[in-house]
Amino acid sequence: MSARPTIALGDARVGFRGRIEALSAEHVGGGLPGPELERRLIELGFVEGADVELLHQGLFGSDPIAVRVAHATIALRRREAMAILVSAEIPT
Repeated sequence: MSARPTIALGDARVGFRGRIEALSAEHVGGGLPGPELERRLIELGFVEGADVELLHQGLFGSDPIAVRVAHATIALRRREAMAILVSAEIPT
């Protein structure tokens, strides 16, 4: 069985549904250092295997985005969402 392709949640568009595969904040520019950003994302519920949906984006520059993870809705900057690697939900 081959692995499903992943994208950064920060590259997804409104309506995207998928599953979190990994966190990787090593190359996310600006803001918090990588390990601190990963820790905060985990505290917010962005953990491997969690279902995620991109609900809304800001009007100017598409930032911030509103993301539903599990049963919580959270606002993130797109640059922070670049640390969240997701695979798209496969329609059934």
